[in-house]
Amino acid sequence: MQDINPLQEKFKNDLFVSQGLGAVIDEADYGYAKCSMTIEPRHCNALGIPMGGTIFTLADFAFAVASNQKGRDVVTQASQITFLKSAKGKHLTAVARQIKDGKRVCFYEITVSDELGTEVAFVTVNGYVVRSGGEG
Repeated sequence: MQDINPLQEKFKNDLFVSQGLGAVIDEADYGYAKCSMTIEPRHCNALGIPMGGTIFTLADFAFAVASNQKGRDVVTQASQITFLKSAKGKHLTAVARQIKDGKRVCFYEITVSDELGTEVAFVTVNGYVVRSGGEG
């Protein structure tokens, strides 16, 4: 794994994620990221479980961290989320893994689970590379 400090610096201005969710980068390497958050009442719906948007945002953040490395700027072109079960724990983790790394298009799978091992959601993302750069 690489030093995540430069990535934390890069994404510190993503206020929706850092302040809205309280999400953090736990691990990262090119094509891989593990991000997590603590579930708070503000993240939950009327049933007391995390809102779908909360889960999706955490997954999208993990995708962004995994794909926006080596000087590349990548945005989500299309995404699909399947909710599997309600979170049982108090902490969510999203793990993004690169499946395809193309010149202009990439593809990722992201799993979201809680600390009890409950698989909460499965997400796929087609990313579009808006800028390719060198190492960075």
